[in-house]
This record gives sequence, structure tokens and C-alpha cells, in this order.
Amino acid sequence: MQMPSKYDANQVENKWYDYWMKHNYFHSEPDEREPYTIVIPPPNVTGVLHMGHMLNNTIQDVLIRRARLLGKNACWVPGTDHASIATEAKVVAKLKEQGINKSDLTREEFLKHAWDWTHEYGGVILQQLKKLGCSCDWDRTKFTLDDDMSEAVIKVFVDLYEKGLIYRGFRMVNWDPEAKTTLSDEEVIYEERQGNLYYLQYKIDGSPDTLTIATTRPETIFGDTAICINPNDDRFSHLRGKKAIVPICNRVVPIIEDEYVDMEFGTGCLKVTPAHDENDKNLGDKHSLEVIDIFNEDASLNSYGLHYEGKDRFVVRKEIVKELEENGFLIKTESHLNKVGTSERTKAVIEPRLSDQWFLKMEELAKPATQAVLGENPEINLYPKKFENTYRHWMENIRDWNISRQLIWGQQIPAYYYGDGKDHFVVAETIEQALEKAKKATNNQALTTKDLRQDTDALDTWFSSWLWPISVFDGIRNPENKDINYYYPTNDLVTGPDILFFWVARMIIAGYEYKGEKPFNNVYLTGLVRDKQRRKMSKQLGNSPDALKLIEEYSADGVRVGLLLSSAAGNDLLFDESLCQQGKGFGTKIWNAFRLVDGWEVSKAIDQPESSKMAIAWYESKFQKALLEIEDHFSKYRLSDALMTIYKLIFDDFCGWFLEMIKPGYQQPIDAKTLKSVIAIFEDNLKIIHPFMPFLTEDIWHYMKERTPEEALIISKWPVAKPINETLITEFEFVSEVISGIRSIRKEKNIPFKDVIGFSVLNKENSNTNFDSIIKKLGNLDGINYVSEAIEGALTFRVKSSEYFIPMAGSIDVDSEIKKLTEELQYTEGFLKSVQNKLSNERFVNNAPDQVVASEKKKEADALAKIDTIKASLDSLK
Repeated sequence: MQMPSKYDANQVENKWYDYWMKHNYFHSEPDEREPYTIVIPPPNVTGVLHMGHMLNNTIQDVLIRRARLLGKNACWVPGTDHASIATEAKVVAKLKEQGINKSDLTREEFLKHAWDWTHEYGGVILQQLKKLGCSCDWDRTKFTLDDDMSEAVIKVFVDLYEKGLIYRGFRMVNWDPEAKTTLSDEEVIYEERQGNLYYLQYKIDGSPDTLTIATTRPETIFGDTAICINPNDDRFSHLRGKKAIVPICNRVVPIIEDEYVDMEFGTGCLKVTPAHDENDKNLGDKHSLEVIDIFNEDASLNSYGLHYEGKDRFVVRKEIVKELEENGFLIKTESHLNKVGTSERTKAVIEPRLSDQWFLKMEELAKPATQAVLGENPEINLYPKKFENTYRHWMENIRDWNISRQLIWGQQIPAYYYGDGKDHFVVAETIEQALEKAKKATNNQALTTKDLRQDTDALDTWFSSWLWPISVFDGIRNPENKDINYYYPTNDLVTGPDILFFWVARMIIAGYEYKGEKPFNNVYLTGLVRDKQRRKMSKQLGNSPDALKLIEEYSADGVRVGLLLSSAAGNDLLFDESLCQQGKGFGTKIWNAFRLVDGWEVSKAIDQPESSKMAIAWYESKFQKALLEIEDHFSKYRLSDALMTIYKLIFDDFCGWFLEMIKPGYQQPIDAKTLKSVIAIFEDNLKIIHPFMPFLTEDIWHYMKERTPEEALIISKWPVAKPINETLITEFEFVSEVISGIRSIRKEKNIPFKDVIGFSVLNKENSNTNFDSIIKKLGNLDGINYVSEAIEGALTFRVKSSEYFIPMAGSIDVDSEIKKLTEELQYTEGFLKSVQNKLSNERFVNNAPDQVVASEKKKEADALAKIDTIKASLDSLK
């Protein structure tokens, strides 16, 4: 099959992806082979491909493709997450465009719109991953709201409730006023923001006295139900037992005492708003204070806000400051830097809010998961190890998990209320089971399903994804099915450190609770993708390139290589688009290398030259040594280092040296024995680079010869380790310097490469002559002579302690050459003198670091050797 002169990535990528899909190479079923399993970190169903996804999924595909080549039964399970908050927000926004308010719809009506939206826009990212070359088992694609997945989530909720681990509680929670739902502590991002500290004056009831408090949130005075002072603060002893009057709303509140108050902060007097601050709530409980909630669910003020009712909290802050000042209540304002909690999803400022929520007790559940990673004999390895400290911090400070969300999109909490009030309920997997439980609880057999009301809240999205490695194999509903028994525990998890607790730790907890063992063996934590200025890539900054356009411009293989060349394990990736160009260029290099080989005529009538025999022996050892390095890098999840080893091997050793060594003369055929070895070597090269560059390698693989689907590269065998001849590798390092010396002289003296020249060696080291045939070929020499003394009238260069002499060509201008060498000698002698002066200075030698002194001594030795070589060249010219 004739190769085209240029590689057309767009045509090739579509062709081979369709071919892989047609022949079902990505699909896995349990068999007698060793399984290798990865479950994808499910991207949001609302998502589109970005640089973080590109890095994460390229790494996973490299691992899964290599596992296939190693003969393992590779299974990469794809899927998407329903992303309650993000998806519901998008559906609400779309409805708003159509003039529809969510509040006007029934639950069923809203869910229909949500499903319509999901079917229309959801899962786009999975199609985009195919463009990157991801070899997922698409037949196993899961969605966290699939019926079977939801059934598993509900089953787990009921089980944990019946174990006494899930409970309902009235607690201070993090409220997202934009999404109108509670969030767990881990979904709140704290940011330092510049704000103000407002000093407000409160009158004392029945007295001309006043007190001053400092607050960052003057709008919350409508919820004040006490003023608190420290009992040890003598400044306020006159206020004990008295009452204060809250400005504007004129509520009379008690002045209480508690050592919680920091006497050094602000004025030493604290306004207590139990409904809107967790610490204030604790004080309120302790002192039996009234709780007044002043906010609506969107953080606008309710009727307690008087004339500010219906206005947003930040609008009210500006307006109430003005009113307080006009009425003499605002004493002064100071700048104040404080931490503000924001929603990870919507970026809205979080409101502390008292609410009935569902919680999961975490302390006992977390213990096996803590030991699994941090115990004396850990079962799960984190790469890099530095993230163990982050894991330890989360697990040792774990709090009960708020698992309920005030959303419709998601698994509806399986709690069913009967009778009056919120305290009469049962928890069951179905309404029919709930009815039986309710009849038993009430001793009322006349109850029907119409008497039950299901909780309207949905479960936190993470409460479904924490089951992911189990539920994708149906291990909750059918705990002993063949898939879960074969594929679980999975092998490697590749994800970002930002969800080490949200997802990774929780999956480990679920794994031990529901399977009695770890969910995976290793966790590879990638870095964040940043631009060259170290800024995190984001749409807002406009520094995130379009992932699909990158693929279109540089090819999927080029982008994959570019991403991994800049991504050391666990460190942030400083993305530079030029690396994708380098990746594309590497692909072109490999393509052209095979075009060169493919274009040679072959003859069975000629013998294999000695130079080709030595070249093959050298490269095979070089390849085997690189293979050991690659295996070591993979074992430590240093994929960038593995790729760099392959890159140097193919670019420098194979293309730069090996092909030159075995290349036949101009318009001459290559011997059959050499070509057979070259093809076998090329095939091994393609195998080790295939996980990184799947499209290009598969294409070249099929140009090599006609192959059946059973012989495709994607399912071929990883190269087998063989003995390494270290001597050949070491000798060639020396030989390559000799060849470079010859080429440098040719370039400097302008000796055309077509001109064959003589060559002699003053062999002080008794150099091995194994590679003389290669030196002759690559140096275009007519022969190599070993001599016992210097040759006059020859050009000279030195490699280590051996001198090499090339007879002068008649075209060389002797006078100008002597002048040039004399100038170089004078410069080198001056440089040597400056170095020796430094080394003769005792102060320098005694005080400088060892490596600095060693560096200077090496400079001295190099200069002395160079002077000898120049003098020898001058002597030969005189």
C-alpha cells in the first residue's frame, strides 16, 4: 500500500477510531485474563471538553492502551454525572428564557424539562473524548441518574438509615441563595475579600447609656436577639442585667455574658444573631435566645426587614449604612479584610441558615478509609505521596455529611411523611414498602399511599458518585454478579487533587462499607492546567484554548504528546501551545522515518554490511535499556518521564543515528536481513509510543504490511525484555563523539561530504574497533589507521585522550588556518590562566562549595586538553 507524502490527521483519526469501534477492541467481558480496570471520573452531563479533561483522559487512555498491549483484559468504564446544582441551574435559565418560572411547575413537569435538556445537550463531552482517541468501553457507559444507578443510591440510603448512620437534624447549614439549596462544608470555597467593619451604637433600655458593637454585616441587625459581653471585661460591668435597643427595628434584647466574646476584637461587645451565624446559634442555644430568620431563600430580606423587605442583602447593606448614619447610629467605618464563603458551583456568597437537613455520620465510617491510605501497611497508594498530608487533614477533621439538597434534579430522598408535622416519617426503597412501614408504625391498616408524602429534597450528587466503582458494575443491587467479582477492585484512578475528599475519600469509604475492600489500588492525582504565566486556565481570563480546535490544528496525537511533555506527575501543567506543535512535529518525524524505510529497494543477493550488523546490535540494546526506564517510570506514574524517554529514543537514537547507520548508499538497495531487523525494530518503536500516539502508530502499522483485524496494533503485544549489552551502549557514546568531531571539521573546513577523506587514530586508549565500520560510513572515510605517533600536516581533534588526524585537503588555506588556530590558542591560554589564578587562591578553594571548585578544575582540564589539540594542529600545519 503506497504511503502518502504527508500525514493527514483529520482523515486518519476518523478512519482508525471507526475501525477500533467496528472491531470492538474497547469492549471487555470477564475472562481468564488478568483484568485491568479504570472508571472514568464522570464529568458533568452539562460539560464540554476543556484542558483539564484533556490531560486527565489522555493519562487514562495511555494507561488503558498500555494494559491492552501487556495482554490484560482492559476495561475503561465511561459515564457522566447528573450534577444536580449545575444542571438544574441551566434548566432553570432555559425555562426563564421561555418565560417559565420553576416555581410554577410541578415536580413532574420540571423533571420532564430537565430530561429533555439532558437528552438534547447532555453527554456531548463523551463524544468529544472520542476525538482525543479515548478507548473507553462505550457499551458500558453509565449516567448517575440511570434507573439502576438511582436504585443503588436509594438502597444505600435506606441501609445507612437503618444502621442509624443517617439522621435528620435542624442545623446551621451553608445556603447557596442562587441555587436555593444547602451545600456541604466541602463545597464552600473561602476567599479573602476587602470589606468594612461598621461601628454601630445601641441605646440601653431605660438609660441614657449606649454601647457600641462592630459588625461586617449591618443588614443582619434585624435578626439580633441579644448583645453579649465577656463577664471578665470590667469595661461593661455597668451593663450587666440590662437590655439594649436594636437600631431601626427598635427590638429590646437582653445583654448576656459569655466568655466566648473576644475582648480584643472590635469593641468587646458582640451582637448575637442566632439564625445567621453558627457561633451565634451556639450562644443562642446556651442562653435560650429567640431565633429570627430575616432572609428569604434567595437572600432577600423577608418581613422582619421592615421597609427593606424583598431587597437583596447587598443592596440592603448599602442602604442601611446610609440610614444608620443619618440617624446617628453609625459611629465610624474601618476597612476590614475577612474570609467570605462562596459556593463552589454558583460562586454566590454563602448564607449560614438554619434548616432541616439529612446528615450522614462519618466518624466511624471514615476509619477503614483512613487506615487504607495512611496505615502502616497501606492498601491504596496516592501518587504523588505529598497528597497524603491533604488526605490526613480531611479524614482527621471529618464532619457529618449534609447529604440533602433543595433541588428536584437528582435522586429524591426516600423518606415518606404521614400524619401531621415533620417528625412522623418512614424510610423505604419504594412507596409500597413505605406504606407497610407506616401502617406498622401507626397501627393503622387503613392507610393508603395517598396518605404518604415523599420528602421533596434530592440527595447530594456526591452521594451517587461515591458508589461509582461499585455501582457501574451493579455491585450494590447484585453484590455477587460476575462483573463486580471480576473487575472490582479497580486498578488505577486518575483525578484531580481538588476532589480528593469530595470524591476519592468518599469512594474509599463506600468501598469498605459495601464491598469490604478498597475500590482501587492506586490514585494518580494530576496537577491543574495553567498557562505560561502560571494562571489557572478559565473562560473568564480567556486563557484556555478551545480543546477541539487544538486537536484540529495539531492532531489528537500532537495534543496528547504536548500535554504530557509539560505534565510532571502531580505538578501543575504549564501549558504551552508550542508543545503541541512539538508533538505534531514528532509525529511527522516518525511518519517520514517510515517513508524513508518504505522507499528502500531490497536485495536478497547482497550480504549484510558489518556497519548494519553493529548498528542493529547497538540499537536493540539501547531499546532494551530504554524499555527498562519506561517500565520504571510507569510503575511510579511518571508518564511524562516515560514519554520523554521514548521521545529521545525514537527522535535521537533511532532517527538521528540508527537510520543513518543502516541506510543504503545513494540509489543502492538494502540487504534483506537488515531490512527485516529494521522493520522489527520499527514495530517495537510503534508499540511503545502507541499509548501516547494511537492514531499515527496504528496508521503506520498497517502501511508496513497487510494485517487482519486480529493483527491490529491496538491489540498487539508489548515488547518483551531481553538482555542488554551495556558495553555496546558505552562504546557508541564514545563513537558518536568521534563522528561528531569528523562532521565538525568537515563543516568548519568546508569539506564537502561527498568527498571521501582519510582518517588516522593515535590510539592511546587502545580503543575498541567494534564500531570502525560505522565511523567509516558516517564519516565518509576511505579507511581508519591506528598510529603510534602524531601525523604532520593533518587536521586534528581529540575525544577523551585519543587524537584523531584527518589529512589536509588541498583546498584549505594554510595561512588563514594558522592565524585562526593561533587566535584560538591565545584565547584558551588566557582563559586557562584566569581559571588557574582562581584555583591558586586558597581562600576561594577553602570557602567555595565543593561543586564550584570541582567545576573550575574541570574547566582547567578541558582547557589544557584543548591547548594540546590546537598546538598539535598548528604543528601539523607548519
